[in-house]
Amino acid sequence: MKITVAGAGIGGLATALSLHAAGFEDVVVHEAAAEIRPLGVGINLLPHAVRELTELGLAGRLADIAVPTAELAYFNRYGQAIWSEPRGLAAGYRWPQYSVHRGRLQMLLLDAVRERLGASAVRTASRLTGLRHESDLLVGADGIHSAVRAALFPGEGAPPWNGLVLWRGTTVGEPFLTGRSMVMAGDGTQKFVAYPIGDGRRINWIAERPLGGEAPERGNWNRPADLAAIVGYFADWTFDWLDVPGLVAGAEAAYEYPMVDRDPLPYWTRDDVVLLGDAAHAMYPVGSNGASQAIIDARVLAHSLATTGGTAAYEEIRRPATTALQLANRRQGPEVVMRLAHERAPAGFDDIEQVVPLTERTEIAASYKRTAGFDPALLNERASWSVR
Repeated sequence: MKITVAGAGIGGLATALSLHAAGFEDVVVHEAAAEIRPLGVGINLLPHAVRELTELGLAGRLADIAVPTAELAYFNRYGQAIWSEPRGLAAGYRWPQYSVHRGRLQMLLLDAVRERLGASAVRTASRLTGLRHESDLLVGADGIHSAVRAALFPGEGAPPWNGLVLWRGTTVGEPFLTGRSMVMAGDGTQKFVAYPIGDGRRINWIAERPLGGEAPERGNWNRPADLAAIVGYFADWTFDWLDVPGLVAGAEAAYEYPMVDRDPLPYWTRDDVVLLGDAAHAMYPVGSNGASQAIIDARVLAHSLATTGGTAAYEEIRRPATTALQLANRRQGPEVVMRLAHERAPAGFDDIEQVVPLTERTEIAASYKRTAGFDPALLNERASWSVR
């Protein structure tokens, strides 16, 4: 089978590696950019995605560039603890959770594709603009502005915006809490996220709040932002464990991203074309699932093609699962605990148990893990997607 992949992002490159591991040798990835560069800031890889990269033989390389997340903790806008839980190996998974620079992960995958499939397996400055291709299957892994998706659904229009804007940056700073903590502080509307990447001293941060007017450049992760304005929005968010305005002010640059996603689709496959990753199910960056879900898509697609000869099993498994996740993220996913704490105790609290009881917090976290496919017991016991 000859397979064409549109897009050399994380999803497209993971697809090429997964197809090769499943026995498909004639795979070519087409990338519109003239040069693939390590752009972006930090992302998280959840244990279900780390499992797939491990089974692709990339565990050692990934560990070399990533920070293993020790805990996830939520706080209100005053820095008071709402909920925390261990992550990765400490939570009973067989695989770690990682925080990593998106660009470094992409380059790791790119290097692996070229090593295993050959230097010509990735073609840059090669934009695919429609459904015509000279292969047995076209995989549209070309992102939230997918040309392949647009050809399948020509009347869809721009990604819908929810009125919120994210600002993202990195700052060299002192470790906080465990030194490997991922923290989120907020009130359900305004939010700040921070976690270490690289050598652990570079802190990746995300600031979020509503923005009036029309969203600029929906789907562009690399639009420069004004650091001073972001600092002003979070000027009084100074906690005894983290100085939010100081962290933002210490960044060399920041990037603005309107909070957009895509509506769930009625199908992903038509004839010899199939969608994958953000092209299929772009979702709000809630719960650290975007890149992880694209990696899982890649593995399930390769397994479906190798074991059934088609894509029906892939869509049957992945489309309902990611649709549920897209909708859960629109409801704030596990981050809803910050909104609940603010609604019930807007001035802060003395005892979180009286505000959001432990049973409620526990079920919110567990329910999201089940929806996103990384419940520890289910993930540890699930059969492998490896073909050989």
